[in-house]
Amino acid sequence: MDKPERTEDLAQLLARLKDTYGVNDSEIARRIGVAPATVNSWVHRKRGGGRGPKREALLALAREFPKFTEDEIFRAAGRQSPGPLSTEAESRIIELWRGLTADQQRAKEVELRALNEMNRTGQ
Repeated sequence: MDKPERTEDLAQLLARLKDTYGVNDSEIARRIGVAPATVNSWVHRKRGGGRGPKREALLALAREFPKFTEDEIFRAAGRQSPGPLSTEAESRIIELWRGLTADQQRAKEVELRALNEMNRTGQ
């Protein structure tokens, strides 16, 4: 998968977010459910292990600070944002799933877990 083109990195986006909302690292951390040290590491570009923020944290940023879109936040983190899932698409996926054998369902579940893990960790 190609990484999305960045116009700003996460540290720059967080600086804008703090200015826009008048919050500090600790308040961001509290609102998205991570340790203040975690947000501080993003602000100072010390992401440990090169994995970057978890998908859940990026989604929480978008949810808690809605002036910044999921796409904007994920792009700043060098990640692709999750695609939307409409009710119709979910119904189609479930119907397709029902047509699979038990062995095929297990195989697809393993594949889906691997894709989700890759998206969660950014690798």
